[in-house]
Amino acid sequence: MSRLILLNKPYGVLCSYTDPGGRRTLADLVPIPAVYPAGRLDFDSEGLVLLTDAGWLQARISDPQHKLAKVYWVQVEGTVEARALERLRAGVELKDGRTRQAHVSVLPTPELWPRDPPIRFRRAIPTTWLSLTLREGRKRQVRRMTAAVGHPTLRLVRVAVGEWELGGLAPGEWREIPAPPPPTTGRPARRVL
Repeated sequence: MSRLILLNKPYGVLCSYTDPGGRRTLADLVPIPAVYPAGRLDFDSEGLVLLTDAGWLQARISDPQHKLAKVYWVQVEGTVEARALERLRAGVELKDGRTRQAHVSVLPTPELWPRDPPIRFRRAIPTTWLSLTLREGRKRQVRRMTAAVGHPTLRLVRVAVGEWELGGLAPGEWREIPAPPPPTTGRPARRVL
C-alpha cells in the first residue's frame, strides 16, 4: 500500500532529503525512509509539501500534464490594482514563456503562524495578500509572476495541492493520510488458456 504524507514545510528548509551545504532538509522533519517529495517548494517558501513512496502518485501530483491546482497565499509589496490582477489572470510573459491563466483574488490578511525570520516591515510601503491558483509549476513561478506585474513577493505559503489541503498543520508538522488507489490501465484482463 502506498504512503502519502502531508507536511507543512517551514521557511528555510530545503525540499530534499540531503544537502551538501548543510542546510535543513526534509530529513530533519520527516524521519520516514523511502518517501520523496511530489513536486518542490522553494527554500524560502512555506506550506504544503506532499511526500510519497509511490512513483505513479508522485508523477500524478507533480507532472503538469495532470494540471492539479496548486493554491498559494502570497503577500506582495504594494497595493495591487485591478490591472495587475488581470495580467496575472490572463498569463504573464516570463523569460521561459507565457504562463497559463491563473485564478487570482485579493485575500484578507490570513491568520498564519509567524514566519521565522519575519519579513521586513516597512511602514511606508503597504502589502497585499493574494490567493493565487496555478495549474503548472515552473521554477519560482509565483515570485516571477508577481514581480513581472510590479509586486515582489514577500511571503509565499502553499495551502493546497489538488484535493489535499494544509489544514491546521503547524510549521514542521506532518501527518500520514490514506493514499488514493493506483490507476487502472484500462486494458482487459488476459485470459490464460
